[in-house]
Amino acid sequence: MTDTLELSHWIDGDRVGGDRPAESRNPSDTREVVARTPDGSAADVDDAVAAAKAAFPAWADASPEARSDVLDRAGTLLMERKEEVGRLLSREEGKTLPEGIGETARAARILKYFAGEALRLHGQNLASTRPGVEIQTYRQPVGVYGLITPWNFPIAIPAWKAAPALAFGNTVVLKPAGPTPATAEALVAILHEAGLPKGVLNMVIGRGGVGQAIVDHKDIVGVSFTGSQSVGAGVAAGAVKRQARVQLEMGGKNPLIVLDDADLERAVNIALDGSFFATGQRCTASSRLIVQDGVHDKFVALLAEKVAALRVGDALDPNSQIGPAVSEAQMETSYTYADIARGEGARIVTGGDRLKLDKPGWYVQPTLIADTAADMRINNEEVFGPVASTIRVKSYEEALEIANGVEFGLSAGIVTSSLKHARDFQRRAKAGMTMVNLPTAGVDYHVPFGGTKSSSYGAREQGFAAAEFFTQIKTSYSAG
Repeated sequence: MTDTLELSHWIDGDRVGGDRPAESRNPSDTREVVARTPDGSAADVDDAVAAAKAAFPAWADASPEARSDVLDRAGTLLMERKEEVGRLLSREEGKTLPEGIGETARAARILKYFAGEALRLHGQNLASTRPGVEIQTYRQPVGVYGLITPWNFPIAIPAWKAAPALAFGNTVVLKPAGPTPATAEALVAILHEAGLPKGVLNMVIGRGGVGQAIVDHKDIVGVSFTGSQSVGAGVAAGAVKRQARVQLEMGGKNPLIVLDDADLERAVNIALDGSFFATGQRCTASSRLIVQDGVHDKFVALLAEKVAALRVGDALDPNSQIGPAVSEAQMETSYTYADIARGEGARIVTGGDRLKLDKPGWYVQPTLIADTAADMRINNEEVFGPVASTIRVKSYEEALEIANGVEFGLSAGIVTSSLKHARDFQRRAKAGMTMVNLPTAGVDYHVPFGGTKSSSYGAREQGFAAAEFFTQIKTSYSAG
């Protein structure tokens, strides 16, 4: 057993909060309490927003070099502690230790990337239609942002939301996900250690009421949310009602097309990675495997063999390839959808049965489902677990039609040796991100991230696109 952390909110540069009635548990061994936390309230959000609002003028007017230096130092500190923080992440979220360390290193690189972006924010000089008049545009910080982050990337997503907000001179109130508060708190603590002024970054831990208080708060100018469609719809409605900016990322039902001309071994490994690693708990995971008839049966057989061989276990066990689900609810969702697919006439090729290991945990057997139709629930509803289904098709055109035929549109992939089909797919796939001969899960931190249709709403996240949401353009006219 490992000592339990006693967490607090971060408000105006200090840890605050008395009673700690809530807790996060280790999904690999549910006997272990990772952290005890306060259950925040609307009053806590009011205090955090007041601190952020008071801190905004000085932070907005600070030299971009000062903001850059803080983010750069924080990135260095986090990279130096990636094993320690990565281990905490794996204990709390359930990713295997290499995945936990890798995500922590990614968060450190995000901080350093936006340290550079703080210095690269630029505008334009434009000719006026009037003689003797000059026009300049430039970007300015907006105010206090509310960030509502998910549990599946408990340090990378808080970093990729907070880093651009801070880099461009805004202040922040962060609400981390209920299952993973300790990992988010580690990031907030490091940013303060790196020299972030009081009130610039605040964190309130709590349940849905905290998120609602952020959405509804009159002094929060923008809300960035990553989570489910059902919650995201309410976030959007609440923010738009008071004319606040809003940015939503709400998941996917991502297709991977495998054509007859694909390198089959490569296709199988791409599907294995995209569908099952990180316990399938990635919004970009390949949950629909759309396979052309000529290779379908062989692809399913080869993939099933690899899926059945995956070692599921404690996230900190070096022999584990797949960790547990983050919670009992997520575990049950995976098993429920396997049962639903059976009931609809699909065939469970491997998996689908409950796992019993040597310790109590929320373990899910990786599951491959075949003989499905495009209109089945398993092919239209997000499972968010290590579950993938295959759909047999006759042609590329049929595959593309099925790939585009759901309400989601985050990431879409194809495995093919045909340049013609690859280029056509990049152009016609209804997704915000396309992958050719790569897993649908796995994106770079310095380029835009986001989807189409019901997957995303508002400005893109990450990379140079982050400036669109976290700054406002001012147009200035002057005469000599």
